[in-house]
Amino acid sequence: MLPRLFLKSLMLVALVALAASCELDGASKKRAEEARLKAATPQAPRTNLPMPPVAAAHGAEAGAAPAGAWTQADGRRVRLEDLRGQVVVLDFWATYCPPCREEIPHLVRLQKQYGPKGFKVIGLNVGGDEDRPKIPDFVKAYGIQYQLAIPDEETAQLFLSQDDSIPQTFVLDRRGRLVRHFVGYDSEVAAALEAAVNGALEEKAD
Repeated sequence: MLPRLFLKSLMLVALVALAASCELDGASKKRAEEARLKAATPQAPRTNLPMPPVAAAHGAEAGAAPAGAWTQADGRRVRLEDLRGQVVVLDFWATYCPPCREEIPHLVRLQKQYGPKGFKVIGLNVGGDEDRPKIPDFVKAYGIQYQLAIPDEETAQLFLSQDDSIPQTFVLDRRGRLVRHFVGYDSEVAAALEAAVNGALEEKAD
């Protein structure tokens, strides 16, 4: 009688262990599948939110010739229309935004390399009143040689209406048409941005 009870107990323990093993194996498979799907899903470039947030408005559509205006540090007003005939990059940024800071050396290089070909980078600060006094020291620290300005509220609303995260970078061709729009910054954005600038520079204005 005792051996039979012992055998039954042994079989029960074995079944419980087998079930636990299957459960753990299933959980492991699930975790492995989740990790695989996460790795296969493209990650969005790093961004930070601007301050203050931008209210919703009509966005700039690809292929359109959006309006826009801003004020430079010297108080001079500039309209996007004034830059017709040049390839323009509008970069919306703030000093407190890490990916913005990562992008700036690339923008500095692009301006230096392509400026003689009719290319202009405009850095539009959307960090708010608290951020603006920091800009002069920021310029020195990062060696910024391209134009910096404060966009009109309507301009910020126009370009950032769909998503108020920064950095956001817009490439416009010589006819003032929007050809590429990037949200965030990473190595893939950097390569695509430079390709868009090159492509726009190769086209001739009407």
